[in-house]
Amino acid sequence: MPRRSPRTLRATAPDSRSDRTTSTLLIGTCPGPPVCAAVHTYLFVDGLDLVARSDSGMAGLDPRQLLRPGGPLHPTDMPHSADVATGEQPGSAPDPLTIRVRLRGETVIWSDLMYPGPDGTTVEEVRFRLDRYLGEIERAYAALPQPRSGGRPLPPG
Repeated sequence: MPRRSPRTLRATAPDSRSDRTTSTLLIGTCPGPPVCAAVHTYLFVDGLDLVARSDSGMAGLDPRQLLRPGGPLHPTDMPHSADVATGEQPGSAPDPLTIRVRLRGETVIWSDLMYPGPDGTTVEEVRFRLDRYLGEIERAYAALPQPRSGGRPLPPG
């Protein structure tokens, strides 16, 4: 193999394939009334609202249901289906928006997706780095206001 000059080595862009194949997740929540009908979760994948781009008539499920420790978004070695949204309006589509979540090594994979990406192509699968993914779920869950009952916090559940 011929040796390359230092100038050629410096001019070559680093291999960033791993950065291009992993996505970023940002989780937001809507507090419910009076802003909207109910408390729900926003799931932004690479800056795109997954729920709105999949079906504009849907809203993410309650964040306490989705983000709780061991909840549907937590990855396991065995793939599992996770409902992430349902019809926002009465009489809207009865089928929930469901994704497959699985863990492969240090990568979390969401599959069974079907939404338009930023370039117009259909996004069918996204991958996240495990540490960043779990960190975002924990951050969003910790940011939720604690429910109160009679002036005392509700027990975890």
